[in-house]
Amino acid sequence: MASCGGLSNLFLPRPGFANIGKTYEPVHLILSISSARKHKRAVNATLGGVTPTTISGWPTQEKFVTEYEQKIEEIRQVLQSNGEDDPSESLFLVDAIQRSDSAPITSRRLKQFSGNVMWLAALAHTDTTVSMMFHSFSDYCDNRDTTCLQDKDGRFRRNLLQDIRGLMELYEAAQLSFQGEHILDEAASFSSHRLRECLPEMDNDLSRMITGKLKYPYHKTIAKLTRKDFLQDLEGINGWGKTLRELTLMDLRKGQSVYQGELAQVSKWWNELGLAKEIKLARNQLLKWYTWSMSILIDDFSLSLQRMELTKAIAFVYLIDDIFDVVGTLDELTIFTEAVNKWDYAAIDTLPDYMKMCYRALLDTTNGIGHEIYKRHGYDPIDSLKTSWERLCDAYLTEAKWFASGDLPTAAKYLENGKVTTGAYVVLVHLFFLSGLGNGGGIRLTDVSQLVSSVATILRLWDDLGSAKDEHQDGRDGSYMECYRNDHRGLSRAQARDHVTDTIASEWKILNKECFCLNDFSTSYFRRAALNAARIVPLMYSYDEKQQLPVLEEHVKFILFNQTNYD
Repeated sequence: MASCGGLSNLFLPRPGFANIGKTYEPVHLILSISSARKHKRAVNATLGGVTPTTISGWPTQEKFVTEYEQKIEEIRQVLQSNGEDDPSESLFLVDAIQRSDSAPITSRRLKQFSGNVMWLAALAHTDTTVSMMFHSFSDYCDNRDTTCLQDKDGRFRRNLLQDIRGLMELYEAAQLSFQGEHILDEAASFSSHRLRECLPEMDNDLSRMITGKLKYPYHKTIAKLTRKDFLQDLEGINGWGKTLRELTLMDLRKGQSVYQGELAQVSKWWNELGLAKEIKLARNQLLKWYTWSMSILIDDFSLSLQRMELTKAIAFVYLIDDIFDVVGTLDELTIFTEAVNKWDYAAIDTLPDYMKMCYRALLDTTNGIGHEIYKRHGYDPIDSLKTSWERLCDAYLTEAKWFASGDLPTAAKYLENGKVTTGAYVVLVHLFFLSGLGNGGGIRLTDVSQLVSSVATILRLWDDLGSAKDEHQDGRDGSYMECYRNDHRGLSRAQARDHVTDTIASEWKILNKECFCLNDFSTSYFRRAALNAARIVPLMYSYDEKQQLPVLEEHVKFILFNQTNYD
């Protein structure tokens, strides 16, 4: 895969089992949109020290802050007045606020507002408002009464057949289902089927909106990452819609200065490590690694340290993955795994030369993260961090032995091991402690084990679905689909894909339940981050026929570099 200009090269797929032992060119970090040859000198020019005063068209810092606060207050006032005068309009506003994901007015204000507006909207009891009421306030209320989505006979109202807005909101509500909630399962089937039937009758704008809703429903999407679509929907709308659009653009600008600064810092860290030069066959995709942490922790601009430390852990997940997949022999991988389990600098002498720098850097970086947690929260979770890396390397080695033997494991065994090889355990364990959890408080790491497992399962299955689209695979890609078809001889590839899709849907229901039940306030941002980790997965693995990720590329470019004026 030759390196060339453009962000798309940062989002190329993970090599599958079929590529173990093969060589491929490293993909270089490209921060400039134009030319790969300019990328090294573009790092500081593009990303260094960006503030609202350094980009053309931005006001002074003081004016920016004043206008930003004024627009927040305007939306708050509309929210308050509509809650008293027009509950149905309030629900549309709440829905729009959530899709804009403007942090200062999202969580706290909506939680205070939910009790009053839900009662008032229930009086109106239209199909659209009831469906919207259910999905809009699921994060802020302890009550889940799914019967509000049906009439007295337990059926969806006939007039929904012509109510496009109501069908869209019913589909959104259905994304919140737990296992066994058959009402929401029926809602998903009914609304999606009817919306697809209506598509030929819709104009281009509404057709685009419906198609986007079906593919990326709000609950399974990171609102801040997909703001481009939301802003497009608000174009030409006056009143609170215009104000909310302006606020969303200002929030976007505010985030850009933070994210670009963080990316510059982790780029400096990565370049100083020198690992891309030492292990030339490994991927060099820092922007992709940062996109993971930015997306997972996109809800709070103040979490810079957490995003940067998480990016470092993610970088080593990818690097070690490539060592196991395309660089090391089985004997070398065994020695490396033993060294990681020892977690001792003395073990460096036992390693092949190309592994020594990586091993030292892994220990240095992980110990450094533990120290940062100690400085912030008063305890060093290094034992738990070490264990997460030990589990990862043990799982990689198990995978390598399977491939070396030529025997596929059962689908169940593959998936159990494959959940670990995603790196999700490493990332979420690091995030757990970076969040300040686990310091003798009420929440322990074991309390979130099922939540972490569900995220890892969703990631593994989506990863394998993406890899399965690669027409260049030689039939031994080691994916879950291949193992499942091996267990069920005669099953077509399409049937196996349907099974994987159904399994992902079932795992989402488990994840929904875990997040709903994990309602301790101290876990709120970890819970949201875990959801975001699952939400970003489809974008990370939705490859096109060129094995690139154009949708993800488009959203990342918009988040990091868009300069649309907000006035």
